Amino acid sequence: MDFNHVSVLLDETIEGLNINPDGIYFDGTLGGGGHSYEILKRLTGKGILIGVDQDGDAIDAASERLKSFEGKFQLVRSNYSEIETILNDLKISKIDGIVLDLGVSSYQIDNLERGFSYKEDAPLDMRMDRRQLLNAADVVNGYTEEQLIAMLRDYGEERYAKSIAKAIVEGRKDKPIATTQELSEIVKNAIPKKYQIAKGHPAKKTFQAIRIEVNNELNILKTTLDKMIDHLNPGGRICVITFHSLEDRIVKQKFRKYENPCTCPPDFPVCVCGKKSKGKVITRKPIVPSDEEVENNKRSKSSKLRIFEKA
Repeated sequence: MDFNHVSVLLDETIEGLNINPDGIYFDGTLGGGGHSYEILKRLTGKGILIGVDQDGDAIDAASERLKSFEGKFQLVRSNYSEIETILNDLKISKIDGIVLDLGVSSYQIDNLERGFSYKEDAPLDMRMDRRQLLNAADVVNGYTEEQLIAMLRDYGEERYAKSIAKAIVEGRKDKPIATTQELSEIVKNAIPKKYQIAKGHPAKKTFQAIRIEVNNELNILKTTLDKMIDHLNPGGRICVITFHSLEDRIVKQKFRKYENPCTCPPDFPVCVCGKKSKGKVITRKPIVPSDEEVENNKRSKSSKLRIFEKA
């Protein structure tokens, strides 16, 4: 299966990076290389792109797509959370721009054996990096009812978390839940019919929550943004594309804190905490896809782009 993935908000992200032709850029979610390709087109002289992805299929696809820029990029199979190690290995301390296009790629959704889709039957997997041990089947069959409730509530924002968790525990009593369709049916039967009709596919939030848990997505995002900001050169920018409210909230709050880290009480006439701003938020409101982009790529509908510039 070819690695097909349409990069969302592509033009807006490239414009938001404000690319320095001699700069060093870090694409932490390489995918098929769509954003990286456009960055490389704009680099000259000493410009370098570092492309990172934990999915071996993505590395292979991007290597092929970017081969006309040979010598101007380095591809690394890793998680973007390892940015410090990656930059140290390449003997680079500061960079000029970062792109994160979060969530699951179209290739991963459409490649049924990866087990990301609730619409088709496949083994429960959902690992973005197939080298890791924990997969979706481990979560579904191994977590306690209380753990499942917390996961569905916190990562899926699922109002029927208790009912679904109880149904999963009941459903795995005789034999393990092994496939996406088995799980989908269990979730469907645990949710009131009227809610199913109004809110689209009943298993959507459950699958989101399990995927986030398996890949530790939100914790990685929270802890890594701080490191990324500190590696940017003055004037360097970070562009983050999110696909659901949990990710977007983290990025929004982090960017606000970088701009205004002061912890003094509001009634203090001057700041005495000594915490200095790390830069400015470029996007007061997130950039969203145009009607035309949504029409051409339905999966772009929920995407939001936020940009921060280092002081």
